[in-house]
Amino acid sequence: MNWILSCLPLLGLIAMGMSLTHLVPIAISAALHDGVTWAFAISLALNFGTGLGAWLATRRYQREIGIREGILLVVAVWTGGSLFATVPFLLTIKGITFTDAFFEAVSGLTATGATVLSGLDDLPPSINVWRGQLQWIGGMGVIVLAVAVLPLLGVGGRQLFKAEIPGPMKNDHLTPRITETAKGLWFVYLMLTAACCLSYRGAGMNWIDALVHSFTTMGLGGFSSHDASFRYFDSPLIESVAIVFMLLAGISFATHFVALRHLTARAYLVDVEVRYFVMTAGLSVLGIASYLWLSNDYPDFVTALRLAAFNVISVGTTTGYSTADYSLWPVFAPLWLLFLGTFLSCSGSTGGGIKMVRAVVLFKQVYREFNRLSHPQAVTPLKVAEQAIPNQIIFAVLAFFFTWTATMVTMTLVLALSGLDAMTAFSAVVASLNNIGPGLNEVGPASNYAGLTDFQTWVCALAMLMGRLELFTFLIIFTAAFWRK
Repeated sequence: MNWILSCLPLLGLIAMGMSLTHLVPIAISAALHDGVTWAFAISLALNFGTGLGAWLATRRYQREIGIREGILLVVAVWTGGSLFATVPFLLTIKGITFTDAFFEAVSGLTATGATVLSGLDDLPPSINVWRGQLQWIGGMGVIVLAVAVLPLLGVGGRQLFKAEIPGPMKNDHLTPRITETAKGLWFVYLMLTAACCLSYRGAGMNWIDALVHSFTTMGLGGFSSHDASFRYFDSPLIESVAIVFMLLAGISFATHFVALRHLTARAYLVDVEVRYFVMTAGLSVLGIASYLWLSNDYPDFVTALRLAAFNVISVGTTTGYSTADYSLWPVFAPLWLLFLGTFLSCSGSTGGGIKMVRAVVLFKQVYREFNRLSHPQAVTPLKVAEQAIPNQIIFAVLAFFFTWTATMVTMTLVLALSGLDAMTAFSAVVASLNNIGPGLNEVGPASNYAGLTDFQTWVCALAMLMGRLELFTFLIIFTAAFWRK
């Protein structure tokens, strides 16, 4: 019991820290007089007061956290953070239910981008900023921000960092101290976000749209301040800015950090995951553009290329913006977009899915098995970037992929059993579990998730949380071994 109680003071401190994120929408609301400043003030007070109460009541149990505490704290922060993030929605959006408000908050904090809201153009600007800011915070990971300050509070953060950051970054310490690593990653994140915001403004967006979309572009979340998403702007220049920064956000921030630290592009050239990422994205854009043009969906190749480039990069990086209702394209195209969104993003990026490096390991393991069947006595190590991958990592990737597949199939069957048609059920799960956002059919880019029942909405919200925490971090708390001494 004491190890559980030791999480509460840290959880309280994080809640107090997260409450300060309300200051941005409060300032915007007050400056624009949009009439909802009070709602954010109430939410801030509730968030801060709950965190302060938890810390005061349990601070005597505070100690250096272990692996179990770190995992439990990560899950608690994401679920609890989503719960508190519902308050501004409940107070300001007329007729919204708790289920829908929670879904919107989870979609924001997990940087998924699925929405149940319509009439976004008419929402108070500060609410759209709040939605975008949730994705920005969730994109890099609120835990990474927390570990940058936890040592100042007398507690360590290495276990938290390992539980939150996916893929190879778990053991790739970019600086000697974990806090310096977190600060370095956030510095890069801030700089790229600022550059994105200024670029959007220079391309023609107003300041509010530029701020919202810079948050959701760098977080690869896809929330927009307009129902029509990027179709609202109908600007090749704005779309080009989005493509550049979605690609940058889809690359590991560890790679950005190293490149910035040494002021060289060599970091990108030697990162094998970046090479696969760029190659796969580029070939997909050209392939889909050619397919649409040859299918006579668009009169010329330039139009097909423009639409394919934006929507392929958007869905592939799990952002979820749209400039066309791609669910109406010939069926291969939207299915390829969803498939791309399951693996394109690099580990250590703000994207979802199984990550490119795991896909590379899976592909190479299949090839190795083919080779072993042909040459049973041959010793063929699996190599990525000329480095042999230990079997324990290969086994972990295989276990992850099995769990991911089993989860996707199970949730699809559950949604189908609840009454959704097969394509809607499948695409909703794929889009939620991989934090893509829009799916196909009833949850396609021209629609949203508002038509789902409460049960279906909760299933999708659960899928988003599980996907953001890369399954194992979430599922392990339901095992008996996790709770045994």
